[in-house]
Amino acid sequence: MKVPGRRRGLPALVLALTTGLAVLTNGVAAPRPAEAAATPVPYSAVVPAPATAVPASGVAYQITSATAIHTEPGSAAAASIGAYLAGLLRPSTGFPLPVGAATGTTPSDGISLLLSGAPGGVGDQGYQLDVTAGSIVVRAAQPAGLFAAVQTLRQLLPAAAESGTAQPGPWPVAGGHVVDQPRFGYRGAMLDVARHFFPVATVKRYIDEIALYKANYLHLHLSDDQGWRIAITSRPRLATYGGSTAVGGGPGGYYTQDDYREIVAYAASRYITVVPEIDMPGHTNAALASYAELTCDGVAPPLYTGTDVGFSSLCTSKETTYTFIDEVLGEIAALTPGPYLHIGGDEAQSTQPADYAAFVNRVQQIVAAHGKTVIGWHDVVNATPLPSTVAQFWGTTTRNSAVAGAAQRGTKVLMSPANRAYLDMKYNSRTTLGQNWAGYIDVKTAYGWDPGAYLSGVGASSVLGVEAPLWTETITSLPDIEYMAFPRLPALMELGWSPAATHDWTAFKQRLAAQGPRWHVMGVNYYHSTQLTWPAGS
Repeated sequence: MKVPGRRRGLPALVLALTTGLAVLTNGVAAPRPAEAAATPVPYSAVVPAPATAVPASGVAYQITSATAIHTEPGSAAAASIGAYLAGLLRPSTGFPLPVGAATGTTPSDGISLLLSGAPGGVGDQGYQLDVTAGSIVVRAAQPAGLFAAVQTLRQLLPAAAESGTAQPGPWPVAGGHVVDQPRFGYRGAMLDVARHFFPVATVKRYIDEIALYKANYLHLHLSDDQGWRIAITSRPRLATYGGSTAVGGGPGGYYTQDDYREIVAYAASRYITVVPEIDMPGHTNAALASYAELTCDGVAPPLYTGTDVGFSSLCTSKETTYTFIDEVLGEIAALTPGPYLHIGGDEAQSTQPADYAAFVNRVQQIVAAHGKTVIGWHDVVNATPLPSTVAQFWGTTTRNSAVAGAAQRGTKVLMSPANRAYLDMKYNSRTTLGQNWAGYIDVKTAYGWDPGAYLSGVGASSVLGVEAPLWTETITSLPDIEYMAFPRLPALMELGWSPAATHDWTAFKQRLAAQGPRWHVMGVNYYHSTQLTWPAGS
């Protein structure tokens, strides 16, 4: 079993020297470069599983020093994706991999990323990939599809292609024909930066890791009882005072608006949309401590560093509360190009049900006035959801009459059942990180459900997608994040991307284990689940 990585100082150096690892500047251990495999990686090793993949037996394309990347003429987005692919492969191959505009419509050499000729059914996120002995050709209707195809192509290369230093090669890509598109349009990961704060570099690293498995949303839980993590110009004490703490009494921290813009832009470059969450009316102690007028008695509570829930609430009867919300959400909406603002809404035990419903109804209108769509934890269905409001299901049962009723009235549901999708749940009783209030979740449990047929009364047509939340009461570092996310996050992304007919544990556990050598090269601190048979080099 691989233990969670909190490696510091001399012990980390000793560990690195004795295991043949090198310590990177961000504190994450990365392995020595591994020799690339000569046998092409099969299509059956790709996660998420493509909708259709037909291998061409005995055929492979060899990436060589002569390989060039050709992109859709006149498309800055395609050129950027081509540069991204070249940037991934140049360090490991040592090849120049020049990027330039494609000529003609039927490429005969190199790697082509084209925005023409894709099958009509692939939609905005899908693609067609053809690999022959002479060329690799990707066709998509939109740049997001090209980017998704690049993630498939990465996994068809030997794991050593992920190395940051030159490897001996060769670099074969198995011949075949893929037509691929997602089952659900939303495939997300949530990172709680409120219980513990994580710097921009850590968030960007996580973005890169989830992008490999075709995630397209990053939900940032920016506020809670223990900390407020985004600077608000009109309410500066939220960040400077409310952001000064963390669970256990750590130093806290917050993102400046420029930091947040940097995260949003970086995510967008990986075709990931940021969803900011300001939790309300509960989970608000950091805000109440910063501005006493948000409480009903006008007395600010002390800052909080524990892990209890349900004790705090904005004063829902005060007009100043809604002025505050309008100012905060207005600033965040202006910083966020994506369509969604998440308003939380869970565990509001200190708010009376009638007050809660009236509060949510009013906040929905505030969000709409700023041109955004509401996502809320599924508790918001106890109000009157707007037609556009999305309910994020986090329960531990397969029946919830309120959510089912809302779905039947048109509410879309984002699936995050805590006993399946919460990445902060322990793998088993020996896991040192995480919690177990929703049960233990090893990979088979995370994979073994159908988001489109899980919640009674909520059919696939009512499901927006899947999200994997990672709450951070016990998580303090990038290695901790990676240890809890991998290998479960790729399992959940497959549930969101791949057709239900492809979901098969026996086949999936082999494909997932095949990712181990790739994570090893990438320096990902993953959990070696005993449910998988990990290959050499993992």
